[in-house]
Parts: sequence; C-alpha cells; structure tokens
Amino acid sequence: MKKVTKFHTDILHKTHLGQLCGTKNLFRDRYKILRILGRGGFGVTFIARNMDLPGNPLCVIKQLCPRTSNHRSWERAKERFEKEAIALGQLGSHSQIPMLLDFFENRGEFYLVQEYVRGYTLAREVRRDGVKTEAAVKQFLQEILPVLSYIHDRHVIHRDIKPQNILRCKEDGRLVLIDFGAVKDELIKPNNSTSALQNASTHFVGTMGFAPPEQFYLSPVYASDIYAVGITCVYLLTGKAPLEFEHDPITGEILWQKEANVGEHLGNILSKMIKTSLLERFKSVEEVKRALGLEKYIPNLSECMTTKPLGKVKQSQASNFQTPNFQTSNFQTPEFQASSFQTQGVASHYSPPINRAATAIRRWREKLKTSSFSRHI
Repeated sequence: MKKVTKFHTDILHKTHLGQLCGTKNLFRDRYKILRILGRGGFGVTFIARNMDLPGNPLCVIKQLCPRTSNHRSWERAKERFEKEAIALGQLGSHSQIPMLLDFFENRGEFYLVQEYVRGYTLAREVRRDGVKTEAAVKQFLQEILPVLSYIHDRHVIHRDIKPQNILRCKEDGRLVLIDFGAVKDELIKPNNSTSALQNASTHFVGTMGFAPPEQFYLSPVYASDIYAVGITCVYLLTGKAPLEFEHDPITGEILWQKEANVGEHLGNILSKMIKTSLLERFKSVEEVKRALGLEKYIPNLSECMTTKPLGKVKQSQASNFQTPNFQTSNFQTPEFQASSFQTQGVASHYSPPINRAATAIRRWREKLKTSSFSRHI
C-alpha cells in the first residue's frame, strides 16, 4: 500500500473519489476506489476495481482537478482532459497504449477511466538500476518507435514524451506510452511569430527540456515527438535531465556526447534526432528506423574491398569517383545507395555497385573523423 502523504490526504478530503477511497461504497455503482495513484497538472488518478466485470479487474480513474481557480485556466484544463479521452478513443486498442474504458461527467466533475498497466516508469528504472547501455538504448528505440509511428499515422502528436510517461509493464516487460493529455490531433499551422511569442509562456504544452523549440512557439510537428524520444535516449544513457547539460551558445543544442558511452553510429542518430533546427532533424519515424537499420551493413560494405582491388582501374581514374553526401537519413538499402554512385572516365572498366558503395562509405567514415561531431566525442 502506497504511503499516504499530507498532500495526498488533502486530495482525499477534497475530491469525491478521495472520500470513497478505502470504503465499501461504489462509485457509479461499479467502481471500488482503492487508493490514490498520483497527481498531474490537471488531474488526480486513482486505482479502482470494476466490480461489475468478472474477476473485478483493476482500472485507473482520472478526475479532472486542475491546480487553479481561474475560470480560463479551468476551461483549458477541461479541453485538454477531453482531448486525452478523444485521442485514446481514436487510437483504439494497441498493446503499448492504455485502452480508454469510459469517459463521463458526474455531479459536475469529469472523469476518464482507462486500462491499468502495472509497472514503473523509465525514470524510476534509471534511478533504481542506473544508466542504460548502448545496446539497451537501441532496444528501447526498437520498442518505442513502432508505437510512435502508430500514433503519427493517425495524425496524433503526443507532445509530452519523456521517461516519466513511458511505463515498463511488470507482466511482460513491454513499453507503454501514457499521459495523452497534451496531444494534438492535427498539425498546427505556424502562427504569426509575434503572437506566438506572446502566447508561448501561457499556452505552452509539454515539458521543459524534452520539448523542442517549435513546440514553445505553438507549432509542434511529428518531428517534435522524435526530438523528445532522442532526449529520452540521452537521459537513459546519462541519467541526466536535459536542463542539467551545458548548451551550445550558437545552436542551443545540448552538449551530451562527452557524458555518454555511445558508439559513432548511434551517436550520429541521436544527435540528428535532437537537432534544434527542423531542417536538420529527422522528419519521420521511418527515417530514424532506416538509419538504425543501416548499421548492420556498414562493416561489410566498408571492408568488402580490402581483398578485392578495382582491377584495371588506374588510381588516377579511381580518384574520380564521386563521393555521395552521406547523411544518416538518406540511407535506405545498400542497393539503393549503390545505384547513385557514378564513375567518371572509367566506362570501359566496370566496377560493381557494391564495390563503389564500399569505397564511398570508407571515405564518408574518414570525413566523420574530422567532423565537428567527432571532435565532441
């Protein structure tokens, strides 16, 4: 049983569900309120049992209870509360999203009932077990990216992805994305910059440090969630929140590389996920997944020519190979990339595409050694 603090005691006395907590009285003639689970920015959650269903399964009941008496603030909290219910309803049944069970008004109060996921947050996991390895972070990305792709395909932007909003299910270890109270169900068209700046301080939705710059100006896009996932990866690797890092005075990006034990390939991917500029950041989940999948090809491609010379191609001719502009997001498959590698002046001395790809990749890796990112490492 969770220890009841003075703060929780206050909630128990001031809310209808709190007054029912631990008693035999049922809420709506079916829900037995067991205990308080937590307090968010505009809601209080309780664990309950549905006494109408076989086995009396556990569920979570969230009551709208904003920390404000201001009417406009209360209306905004209500709007967010309703959006969470609508989003959960639209997303339907997914093993990594809590299922919406009910949404209703009772005695002038608003309630949301959803599936209870027994587990613990990634923030708690890191506090308990320490920072994650590179392999564990790669596995995290493999698990979280599909659910992110799922919600984006349904035109939903979560806007508040962070370690505290990702649960590790106790029963089967799966990751579950929670707290859809900040969702945006369609892309916001960029506002006039002046009005956006004026409203950013009062209407910003998200968490400082985990939200990218465009979210502060009320213009979140799908790449905003990618940024938050990237920052979450940095937290898993270092145990440090984004605001604890030093920032690049020019770009505003966090300087995390020296704090993490991570390889070049994953380091490049994470750096691109958390670019402050949308033009430099991954645009979609599929781009991130393709970049992650490329790693298994690089060793084979970069080494495949160590025992196979270019044949009769002269060194002066070989130097005419055009080196493609390798950016992690541009990789798809080796065959696709190989088709773009062209030779100049060697038409009579054919070199297989895989050999040309290997040459280009080795050159690309040499360039990375002198790049600014490598200097940070």
